[in-house]
Amino acid sequence: MTLVAHVRDLRVEIGGRAIVDGVTLAAHEGRITAVIGPSGSGKTTTGLALLGEYPAGAVVDGEVHTPSGPVGYIPQHPASVLNPARRVGALLTDITARQGGSRRERRSRVEQALCLAQIPDPGAVLRRFPHQLSGGQQQRVVLAQALLLGARVIVADEPTTGQDVLTKQGIVAELAAVAAQGIAVILLSHDLDVVRELADEVVVMRAGKVVDRGPASAVLEGVAPERPPVARTPRPRGPKRLETRELTAWHRTAQGAVEVLSDIEVSLRAGECLALVGRSGSGKTTLGRCLAGLHHAYEGTVVLDGMPLPRSLRSRTRAELSAVQYVFQDAKAAFDEHRPVLDQVARSAVRLRRTAPGEARRTALSTLAAFGLTESLAGRRPAELSGGELQRAALARALLAGPHVLICDEITSGLDATARSTILDSLARLREGDELSLVFITHDLAAAGVLADRIAVLDRGRIVELGPAGQMIERPQHTITKELLSASPMPLPDRAPTR
Repeated sequence: MTLVAHVRDLRVEIGGRAIVDGVTLAAHEGRITAVIGPSGSGKTTTGLALLGEYPAGAVVDGEVHTPSGPVGYIPQHPASVLNPARRVGALLTDITARQGGSRRERRSRVEQALCLAQIPDPGAVLRRFPHQLSGGQQQRVVLAQALLLGARVIVADEPTTGQDVLTKQGIVAELAAVAAQGIAVILLSHDLDVVRELADEVVVMRAGKVVDRGPASAVLEGVAPERPPVARTPRPRGPKRLETRELTAWHRTAQGAVEVLSDIEVSLRAGECLALVGRSGSGKTTLGRCLAGLHHAYEGTVVLDGMPLPRSLRSRTRAELSAVQYVFQDAKAAFDEHRPVLDQVARSAVRLRRTAPGEARRTALSTLAAFGLTESLAGRRPAELSGGELQRAALARALLAGPHVLICDEITSGLDATARSTILDSLARLREGDELSLVFITHDLAAAGVLADRIAVLDRGRIVELGPAGQMIERPQHTITKELLSASPMPLPDRAPTR
């Protein structure tokens, strides 16, 4: 095995607290090394060390050796590395331009990389800005960037986060193909099904330290694969709370408007959970953003308690803003990096409910504590919390607004099993009353089965199937629904281990 890059005895401290302590990790040519562990264990900090990047104010000790060429990086939250002001085509063309060739050759390389990253319509994606893509599409664009760089090492931080099970198969197959080309892959993941089938070696981290390492088969022996989805018993439905009427939405591009939702009619009753399920790019997030006033390029009507809602967030009253709250997939990007998390959670009640600051702070602390976040954790800045901790804080912030409808966009994606269960348990507890309605946007049919009363399946901007969760999981009718179910848990491509 040829050693391509390594870290040795790495220690990273922030504010006198070690977030990585004595970690050694090696990247070998043509091999996939998976780093696993709970949220906050230090996986991402270790992976970023191979790129020479560390948290602000970090004190670093140890040895990091990387190849002379670039190190590719696929982040958990892809929007953080995509320039929001430039179209995808321009971003990728900048990379391939360094390799020379005619304009047609450069464009061909870009489109080939997008195809390898499992994007079915490269031409349409190239014309869009990053914010006009779903989280899954953004993830695949970043994978295309890494492929175009020609790196000898690729650090993939939760690359299957937010992906439907069918797209996940393609991402996994592509990572296997990358390794087959002799590229070293460092896979940071909570998805043990992916790790089990893809990794040559597994490194287990906990509280910043390596607690186990070895061949994947040995380290993961006895760990049960994720179970197929099972539907919950539906609850009695209350009066209609939220609905859409003939909603058609689009994205604006240089070539004109591109329709992304077509004639959507869906309703949500008080105390009900509706799961929006579908492949990446099917329109789930755009629909959720229309409901919340975050996407106003649409025709039709969104109705709350019998009254039409203004399309734009800026046109909604304080009461309307409070009533419909949105929890983003990328919790880190939803927080101000310079202010303590507690202050930002409390501000939701001050701004939207006119709660006195002292009372808002007390309510914020009790709500965060109910989600397992101590006052010490809440007093830190966002960069000092794990992804799971930030996601719970984002949920608490939305709740302090006193919503009638809570829209959760892929909030269990990229979390370890413990953090994922905590989030699902928290959402289930919130629904014990009869008032809070939940729109649960997800690729995770198992999670949808745990929470949802009804499931709506979207494909290419249309609702192709809608019904009770039990019926949808046990007796699916549409081809897309059947494919999503048959691929969960997903069968992964065979790959011979590298020696």
